[in-house]
Amino acid sequence: MQHIQAASFGEHRAVSATVKLYIWAAIILIGAELIGSVSIPLGPGKVVLLPMVWALLLGAAVGLASKRMPGTIGVDTRAQVRSASILQPALLVFIAKLGLVVGGSLPVVFASGWALVFQEFGHFVGTVLLGLPVALLLGIKREAVGATFSVGREPSLAIIGERYGMDSPEGRGVLAEYLTGTLFGALFIAIVAGFITSLNIFHPNSLAMGSGIGSGSMMAAAAGAIAAQQTPEVAQQVMTLAAAANLITTTIGTYFTLFISLPLAVWGYRVLEPLIGRTTKASNVAHGPSHDEVSLETIELGWAGKISAWIAASALALIANYVGYKTLSGDALAGMGIMIFAVFVGEGLCALFKRKLPAVCMVSVVAMFLTSPACPWAAEITRLTNSVNMLAVITPMLTFAGLSIAKDLPAFRRLGWRIVLVSFLANLGTFIGAVLIAEFFH
Repeated sequence: MQHIQAASFGEHRAVSATVKLYIWAAIILIGAELIGSVSIPLGPGKVVLLPMVWALLLGAAVGLASKRMPGTIGVDTRAQVRSASILQPALLVFIAKLGLVVGGSLPVVFASGWALVFQEFGHFVGTVLLGLPVALLLGIKREAVGATFSVGREPSLAIIGERYGMDSPEGRGVLAEYLTGTLFGALFIAIVAGFITSLNIFHPNSLAMGSGIGSGSMMAAAAGAIAAQQTPEVAQQVMTLAAAANLITTTIGTYFTLFISLPLAVWGYRVLEPLIGRTTKASNVAHGPSHDEVSLETIELGWAGKISAWIAASALALIANYVGYKTLSGDALAGMGIMIFAVFVGEGLCALFKRKLPAVCMVSVVAMFLTSPACPWAAEITRLTNSVNMLAVITPMLTFAGLSIAKDLPAFRRLGWRIVLVSFLANLGTFIGAVLIAEFFH
């Protein structure tokens, strides 16, 4: 009986923490949308801070300030871990929105041809070319391999963990890249993409392809910053191509990383370290984050938790659509319902196939079918889902990301600025590398 009461209390506590998270997310999102877009001139270009950036920053601020709040009000570490867990299924709503856009714009994707195919090399080679030499000049040793062979998302952690072990120098390097990307990746890439777009050097389609780096939140941030500076028609093409590039990176990117970029990083280190490598205090980063210090583990949500996350993300998107874009209609409600339907079917298919294909791929395929010429209701579905602005769907995702950040800051402070700078350069390299290749083939 006591065991049953304890289990019931634990479930009640989890539900209360989740509800509190959703309330905080709504407050942060409304605040971010009310702040709106802020343009800051910077040399020949400008930096555009969109509501999604404010949502990320405000979420992080709430997490940090929670230490000084009463326990019942603040977002403690456990709630921050839950926010990270909610972010994973919530991102599928955004993936569904992207898939719905791509389905109606498949001719644009096919017309991109070789540019879309070969830009993938830029994503995984650019990180090494830009990040590795700087790492060696700063005195970083084998950690540079782990930090620069990719943008350091979950598949990269698995690859390095299997090849070298997470307690190795390469393991510490990829953990540093993972942590930097988790904390600041979306903010950094949004600012960089927005600034480069404002220079009017590259075609918007090339910039869009560069945004598909294999991280849902970072892709959303970069593509959103690019789309915000385009006409509505071009903005839709940007989101379409970014989604297509991200899908390619997500599905086959692991093989590129394993067979191309990691061997390139290892070879580059072996050749360049004797030539330009230095020995400094950064040469011993054993004080860097350990596997236990970085929050790689998240709570595995069941179907009830996932459905709750989908509904919450959709409700927040509708709030953002109303506050930021003054649209709240029956069509918008129906459009969000279609997105949830696509997510539910895609997740169900993923489970049916025993997760041999990631949910991101299955949801994308279902959503693309709904607006493709093969679907008899494509025109009506497109009309309904277009009632929800793309950027309104992005902001809730970065709100949850922001609320989850504070838990990782203690480990982040142990990194040192050198490895963080290298991580930023790796993120910059993957974006610029893909953009340059896409521009060449465009």
